[in-house]
Amino acid sequence: MRTRNSRASRVMSLAVALTTSALLTSCASLPTDSAPQVIRKFDAPTQAISDITPAPDSDPDLLLRDFFAASAVPASNYEGARSFLTEQARQAWDPNASTIVVDRISMNTLADGGATQSFNVQGNVIGELRPGGAFVPARQGYEATMEVERVDGQWRISSLPAGSVIERTELRNRYQPYNLYFYDRSGEELVPDRRWVYAGRDSLETALITLLLHGPSERVRSALKFDLPAEAAYTGIEDGAYTFTGLSTLGEEERLRFASQLVWTLAGAGINGPIAIEADGDPLVPGVESFNRDDFAASSPLVESVGDSSFYTLANGRLFSVADETAQPMDGRVAEQGNIVAADVSNSGNYAIVTGAEGDQTFRAGAFDQGAKEVLQADTFTRPTFESNDSGIWVVADGRRVTRSVRSASGDFTTSEVPVDLPEGVDGSISVLRLSSTGVRVVMVIEGTVYTGIVEQYGNGERKVVNVLEYAPDLAGSVISADWQPDGSIVVGTSNPGSPVVRVEQDGSGTTGKPIGNITAPVVAVASGVGMVYATDANAILQMPAGANDVSNWREVPGLQGVRSVPIVAR
Repeated sequence: MRTRNSRASRVMSLAVALTTSALLTSCASLPTDSAPQVIRKFDAPTQAISDITPAPDSDPDLLLRDFFAASAVPASNYEGARSFLTEQARQAWDPNASTIVVDRISMNTLADGGATQSFNVQGNVIGELRPGGAFVPARQGYEATMEVERVDGQWRISSLPAGSVIERTELRNRYQPYNLYFYDRSGEELVPDRRWVYAGRDSLETALITLLLHGPSERVRSALKFDLPAEAAYTGIEDGAYTFTGLSTLGEEERLRFASQLVWTLAGAGINGPIAIEADGDPLVPGVESFNRDDFAASSPLVESVGDSSFYTLANGRLFSVADETAQPMDGRVAEQGNIVAADVSNSGNYAIVTGAEGDQTFRAGAFDQGAKEVLQADTFTRPTFESNDSGIWVVADGRRVTRSVRSASGDFTTSEVPVDLPEGVDGSISVLRLSSTGVRVVMVIEGTVYTGIVEQYGNGERKVVNVLEYAPDLAGSVISADWQPDGSIVVGTSNPGSPVVRVEQDGSGTTGKPIGNITAPVVAVASGVGMVYATDANAILQMPAGANDVSNWREVPGLQGVRSVPIVAR
């Protein structure tokens, strides 16, 4: 039998190979209410039945409201919601056709025929819950006609459209968001794929594992790698081990990659292991009986594993390093001091800057120990943003041209344009563009509105931004600044005095205003580290603990009191 040290050594050596190997691609999807698909039968955990059923002698309008609440419970193929329907409607209704999420539902009586009544149902759609639990934001209206009739003295719904409609509050009450983790195209970064899982399930593990086996959600699928064959299946826990079938074609590196995905997906749900994994009757990786988070620490996607990042600030055209409550100018290391209007810094000591006045600006990039080289010239540039591992630098020229610059071994930069597939009718200037820490997602501010897109990579090194969607429509027209937070959400600064700093969820499913306190709109710059959110308002640069719920006021950043500057968190 292998010792713990030899097992750990083997896992770690394989983990090194994991970052350099190429991956195969496969994909699938699974509805949130379906039982796990398995090759051999096992006793799948059951779901609790709905706790909402028709109240005796309920009035038609109240019956409809209770029905919509019951529609948020997918247990037993929506049996609770079906109990509100006539027998004919029960047989005809397809609740799985779609799951639309609205802000709230309003109803008006259209016709009252005594034994039958018709209602007009309306709401503002905020998104759709796709099969597999992926939330896709949307901005449109919802309207439908529903009819009720008396059956044995009780009102029941006799006519309704296909699909489920639930209110935002029911989504939050009945479902919980969790991250699945898949590797990016390079095989080096674990990328979160947020899913909403019905909270009434008896086994969260089964739900997450089954979803993991069926691959990334549709929106991000083209940007991720997925190793597992279509016949892969989870068959339950046997003798303490998570057991799978259909993995016989996987090589050792693919098996280790799957173990990493499984470990971190379960860890994000509070299931920390160690976990034993068996595939087709044998250990997933020969000689390795179990895996834990320490085995894959280098690829940890969890916020607490990110570690502290260096903090910089840009003030009066000069770049400063901020540490130990002191701001030190980068004089001597950045030759362009005094003329900088935008900057980004990586944790590896690379930096990118924009210099010059609007109408005549230059984009430069380089390293602190070598200086910067001119890359591009344009009338205007956005703030630059680094890809993961500094493999490229993006910047928007003249509000329209998204460019990616890559440094060669000789130190010269090669620049190419990045196509962006914007939604129909969106044709404004891009004032902010920021890549996520994995480089798979991008957030943009276009004419004061937040959009996010997915970055596709191609074998020739080219990139393309696809599947661009509007986020936070309630903030449309007021957004000035935006950046990614370590947990995958977005922090935005606005011109709205009622919501100067707002958190936007990674999937666009909701927004949460940060405490207003003493911060004054407009908020022209934002940034976020593991434990702190930074914002530049009308007066100064301020900070607040990232998870603070009981703090009402922002504080000036130590070392920058009385200085209005731009926060820069290196990554």
